[in-house]
Order: sequence, then C-alpha cells, then structure tokens
Amino acid sequence: MRRYSLNGETMGTRYSAVFYAPGQVDLAAIDASLFAAVDKVDRQMSTWNPASDLCRLNAAPEDVWLAVPPELAHVLDAGLRVGRQSNGAFDMGLGQLVDDWGFGPAQRTPSPQLATLRQGAAGPADDALEVDMARLQVRKRAPLALDLSAIAKGYGVDQLAHCLDGHGIASYLVGIDGEMRARAAKPGGDAWAVAIEKPVFGSREVAGVMELHDTAIATSGDYRRWVDVAGVRYSHTMHPALRRPLSNQLAAVTVLAPTCMQADAWATALMVLGPIDGVALARKKGMDALFVLRDGAGFQEILIGGDALRP
Repeated sequence: MRRYSLNGETMGTRYSAVFYAPGQVDLAAIDASLFAAVDKVDRQMSTWNPASDLCRLNAAPEDVWLAVPPELAHVLDAGLRVGRQSNGAFDMGLGQLVDDWGFGPAQRTPSPQLATLRQGAAGPADDALEVDMARLQVRKRAPLALDLSAIAKGYGVDQLAHCLDGHGIASYLVGIDGEMRARAAKPGGDAWAVAIEKPVFGSREVAGVMELHDTAIATSGDYRRWVDVAGVRYSHTMHPALRRPLSNQLAAVTVLAPTCMQADAWATALMVLGPIDGVALARKKGMDALFVLRDGAGFQEILIGGDALRP
C-alpha cells in the first residue's frame, strides 16, 4: 500500500485528502475529481459568489417555486431537519444578520445598530422555506437570506469522501479546514489521528489528538472568527432567537457523526444551545460530543458519549 496526499483551495480555505492505495493510481484523475467535487459545492452554496445557486435563491421572489440542483436541495432539507431537531438553534436563515455584523460577502463594517433595527425582518428558515425533494424545487414563503456556512463545508467534506469511494479508495482521511471524515483505518490497523485545537484567540495550539475510524468530525467555536466593536469581541456564530452574536460560556463544541454535514450542523446547534441545553440535547440524542467551556483563564471539558472524543 502506498500513501498519497492531495490538496487545493476551496471555500476561502483549503481541502486535503490523504489516502492509501495498492500499486499505481491515476493521481491526476483523482486530483481533478476532488477539485470538481468541492468546486460544485462552492458554485452552488457560496454566498460570496453572486452567480451561485444559493445567491439566485436568495434573490428570488417569495411564493415562487425555483428549481435547484439536487445537492443544494439535499443540504437545505438537511439543514431544516437539524433546525427542527435542535428547537431552532440551527438556522440557515441568518444571512442578513451575518452580513450586518461584518461576516458576510458585503464585508461591511459591523453594525449592531443596523442588526437591531432589522430584528423582526425575517423569521427562522423553517417557517420561511419549503423544500420539495421529489421535484427538486424550493420556495420562500417570506423574505429570507440563507447562509449555509455552518453546513456546506461539512457537505463538501462528504463529497470528497464520495469522490474517493468512487475511485475505489478504501482507506482515507479527507477534510476542509478543520472538518474531517475518515474511512476505515490506515494499513496496519492504526486509526486516523486528527489534532484538536485549543480554543485560544489569535493563535493555533493543539489541545489533543483524536482517532477516527469510519466517522466524521467537526468543531464550532468562538475563537477563529470574530469582530471587535468598541473593544468588545463578537463571535461569528449568530443566536437565532436573540438575533445577535452568540455569547455564552462555551468556547467550542466538537461533534462526531456518520457524515461531516451532520457533524458540522450539530456542532453549531449545540454551540448555540450552550453548556446546559446543548449538553442535555446531546445526551438525549445519544451523540458523541465534546463541550469546552471557558473557566477563568482555563477551560473545562464536558464529554458526552463514548471515549472516541477524548483528546
């Protein structure tokens, strides 16, 4: 078995694929198909590309059915499902709020006043969006600006995995930024090792290593993207009910799930729910999740599920 490694740019960051295969493989063909897989997700689901299918949907009038690609329909349907199961903690319909706080494609100066003025401008995506999976069409029932940044990257990782599956690769680790998905183990039986970041502002430090085997992992945190407004740091994650940046004791939530799309969305949902409701829901649903709380100058960890998530 020979080890191969490929990577490239996508979604404003980088994707990677490390895999083992016997003998010679058509590395150029695999490289091209990996890029095509994530590029399709980016072209469909980016809010930064005005020509994307998501931007086309955002610009569409209300009460009109719009045909969408099957991949986008699948992600929208999955996002609505996680939204319902998390009691609204996961909400794709916060695009305008994200933009008002300076995290969107407009890259405007953060404006808490503008965001406050628009608090009642749009309801949750579950109330305003209808997805017809049989006909691959979507309808907005009310004004809605969708943002898929908390689920599309995970879906992109899944597409990298499906790409390698299609090439007959049986042992791999693929990822986009910190979202990862593994298949099987390395030759010899060793699990895939993934570093977990310590949630420290402005630097990258390793808190521990987790071993993956036929699973996906994603982390949501307050330490990678934020804005400073009048000396106050605001996280990029929005609280759907409060209509403002998230502010609770959680520094990060890491989730294991069968797909990276699920792990990505649920990491955000549990982060929003916080250390009490989030932990309770993770336990109720039998999830594998690691909650990291800020505790003075240090951190406190709450592990839900088995030992797979123990750094």
